[in-house]
Formats: sequence, structure tokens, C-alpha cells
Amino acid sequence: MKTVITSTKKNPLIGRRELNFLIEEPSTPSRSEIRRDIAVTMQVDLDRVWVKKYETITGTNKTVGLVHIYDEAETALKVEPEHVINKNKKEPKVKEEASE
Repeated sequence: MKTVITSTKKNPLIGRRELNFLIEEPSTPSRSEIRRDIAVTMQVDLDRVWVKKYETITGTNKTVGLVHIYDEAETALKVEPEHVINKNKKEPKVKEEASE
């Protein structure tokens, strides 16, 4: 996955960085894949990274979105809306192979 950070904004009042990103991938990446990739790219712990929104641009292989990286993981749980927390905490579904 090729991830490019297009802009960064520091929000010292809340204690977070707000990043806009662009990912070029043949298929739309999952929220957990984006979260892991941004954490590795920015060299931070996974529990400090929260994917706010993302969408694939129609007719292309580009996905754009917004990620919040908090200075402290506890702050995110106080600030982020409950639906964003729930979406980021979901584990990706793994397809089970049929046993023979």
C-alpha cells in the first residue's frame, strides 16, 4: 500500500495531529489496514491513531481520508464520537475456509 500524507494540522488544544492522506491501491483498503499503515508511517502506537473518514474516488484506485493522531490514547476516548471509536475498534472479518 502506497500512503502519502497530503497535509498535517496540529491541534494543541485537544492534543492531536489531523492528517489528510492519499492511498493508491487497486481495491479500497479496510479501516484497520489504513490505521495500521498510518501508525507505521508516522511511527506511533496503534491506539493513538483514529481513522475519522475515508472514501475511494470514483473511477480511480485512489483513497483519500482524514486521520487523527492523539498525543495520548486516553484523550481520543474522551474526544472522538462513539461511532468513530466503534468503527476503529472493530476487528476485520476473516473468511473461514470450508473444512472438508
